[in-house]
Amino acid sequence: MQKFFKSRLLRSMVPYFLLGVLLIIAFRVITGIGFFAEHLGHFWGVVTPFFIGGVIAYILNLPCSAIQRIYQRANHKFLQKRSRGLSVLSLFIIIIALLVLAFNFVIPTVLDSIETFIEEIENYEETFRDWIATVDSWNLPFFEDGIDEELVFAMLSDFIVTLDTEGVAISVMAGFGATARALFNSILIIISSIYFLIDKDNLKGFLKNAISALSSSKTNDTVLKYSRKLNHNFHMYIYTQTIDGIILGSLMTVLLILFGSPHALLLGLILGFVNYIPYFGSIFGTIFAIVVVAFTQGIPTAAVAGIFMFILQQVDGNFIQPKLMGGSFSLSPLLVIISVTIGMAYGGILGMLVAIPIVAILKDLVDEYIAYREELKRNPPPPPVVDPYA
Repeated sequence: MQKFFKSRLLRSMVPYFLLGVLLIIAFRVITGIGFFAEHLGHFWGVVTPFFIGGVIAYILNLPCSAIQRIYQRANHKFLQKRSRGLSVLSLFIIIIALLVLAFNFVIPTVLDSIETFIEEIENYEETFRDWIATVDSWNLPFFEDGIDEELVFAMLSDFIVTLDTEGVAISVMAGFGATARALFNSILIIISSIYFLIDKDNLKGFLKNAISALSSSKTNDTVLKYSRKLNHNFHMYIYTQTIDGIILGSLMTVLLILFGSPHALLLGLILGFVNYIPYFGSIFGTIFAIVVVAFTQGIPTAAVAGIFMFILQQVDGNFIQPKLMGGSFSLSPLLVIISVTIGMAYGGILGMLVAIPIVAILKDLVDEYIAYREELKRNPPPPPVVDPYA
């Protein structure tokens, strides 16, 4: 029997046996793909609050670590020993205070601005008709037969109705229908983010030990090296875009106040938020602001304001952002556009946000590999020594 198990025939059959097992497993997975997809979707729905809590904790770790360093520098053992927990508590107190200020001062102003904008929609329609009539009077070669106003408004109406019924209305109804679950998930997100922040060092140590146990020392060093780079890129990107968004949004708000816009604060906040979307965000935010100014204050004011906004964008893109980033993301504009487009196609808004840090790491990997290959060409390794008596 032992000879049978050690025979060359049996050993040669093992790969075919494993291949057959893999084929059976693949067949079962393909035929039951609906079953797996359903349960995978259900599992993702269960863990989504914890995933969102982890993302929030990762973002909040930047200010939390800064507060922790303040406690660690204090000449008091109690503060130093409990610096992490105290920093998390202090951070959430600050967040709650900022939310109270926002609900009392910022949000009412924004809501009034939105309400005013909605109340003036009929006037904006009349303004838009005047624009069409003005363009029609120019007798442009592209519009020799004139512009059909009703056709333009019908197209806009169809777009708005489609957007409303398929997007906003469904989302609102789904939100009202799942209020209790949304509240429960919100509580889970907050609690999980708190525990992720408190246990950051333990989680980090566990991941390091797991990688070290499951890989060789060389692989472990490589994984840790690029993990640190990726972490640095994400932190640098979040920090840069946040500070830059605050600066750009504040300057835009002041600029629009000087032009007498009743929606200055709202437009400044929008531009500050969309600035997180690289390259496209500030462009779309500025175009939106110019359109709103054109409807509310007229095309001449919008044209002059647009010139100043363009100058502001150039100052931000060529001086403020490079100063904040310090060369952390030395990517060409073409590579930024490609990476953001691919990120949006496969990951939506989140994909657009994480595209730049990830592509920066991939670019570093490619650059290092090219440098390694060029070094091999310049200094090829010596040929192996062959022992003639071996």
